[in-house]
Amino acid sequence: MVLPFKTMEAFNVEISEKHELFRRAVREFMERDVAPYVEKGEKEGQIPKEVLEKAKELGLYGVSVPEEYGGQGGDSLMTVIAQEEMARVWAALSTRVAVGGLFMTPILLFGSEEQRKKYVTPVAKGDKVAAFANTEPQAGSDVAGMQSTAKKVNGKYILNARKIFITNGGIADYYVVTARTSPPEPNARWKGISMFVVEREWKGVKVLNRIETMGLKASNTAELAFEDVEVPAENLVGEEGMGFKYAMSTFDASRVGVAGQALGVAQAALEKMTNYSVQRSAFGSPLLGFQMVQEKIAETLTEVNAARLVTYWAATLYNKGMTNEAIIASSMAKYFATEVAERAAIRAITVHGGYGVAGLLPFITKG
Repeated sequence: MVLPFKTMEAFNVEISEKHELFRRAVREFMERDVAPYVEKGEKEGQIPKEVLEKAKELGLYGVSVPEEYGGQGGDSLMTVIAQEEMARVWAALSTRVAVGGLFMTPILLFGSEEQRKKYVTPVAKGDKVAAFANTEPQAGSDVAGMQSTAKKVNGKYILNARKIFITNGGIADYYVVTARTSPPEPNARWKGISMFVVEREWKGVKVLNRIETMGLKASNTAELAFEDVEVPAENLVGEEGMGFKYAMSTFDASRVGVAGQALGVAQAALEKMTNYSVQRSAFGSPLLGFQMVQEKIAETLTEVNAARLVTYWAATLYNKGMTNEAIIASSMAKYFATEVAERAAIRAITVHGGYGVAGLLPFITKG
């Protein structure tokens, strides 16, 4: 036994030919059809329709969604691979797709069949954009501290909420929104939170502003307000008062995808610093000939592949139905892969010297 895992058999990574063929298809699509748009898209702060339509044709919006709801019916490792390959070329596109998954997950896990058909299917097909509206100005990671409310009046819920840092917020057609349907209990702050599906066109749904970010500039991040929005009772996800647990289950399921995104960013940084160190010369020698540069590449190569193993392992556990073990492993993967991505990016900026200070983006997108 290797704590917290019960057996050494849990430490397997299972990759099939199907996974590798899928990777090749996504990588080819990203390099051929997406890479030419990245630099312009980041400057303008949006992903072109041409890219979104091509991603739709490839089925990237619903990789792991069951086929009966418009998805490909793929497994967790396919989701990780898709996120990795998208983020390797354009992290903003991977984020847009990933947040659609964040919206669909609680509905697939806890929603009604009607909700799955009505809301999951168009999002999985790429026909509609979705967002997960949970974070508030006073309640981010502390989900139990949220102040949004939803009061049931005459068979409907009257939703009043203020949400911030919502990815896809300004462009979404549908939102999953969390709000309090009853006050928290003294020793159980999480109780009393419920989850709803809200449509953008309903009266009282407002996009207050778009939030400019340091990175992911083509990803739409917004502040939202829901003012006396009438939500039909049938749009309650699952049971009233269980929203906190639904949100935590959703976050558990999404972590391995976030690890995949970080892995893609780290892989891009590794490739670009390596290519640049071969092409660039200083003092009569390629940068690759200098020990400091070699060290940075070696460290990054080691960490990226270690992060890939942990991430693929977590996905494999999900594929095996070992959910409890997968939750732990995916938390490890998200922590490690994101740390690796940050270190890889900093090393790449350092290797690029002045170009790194000016902005690494042209080298990431053009090689």
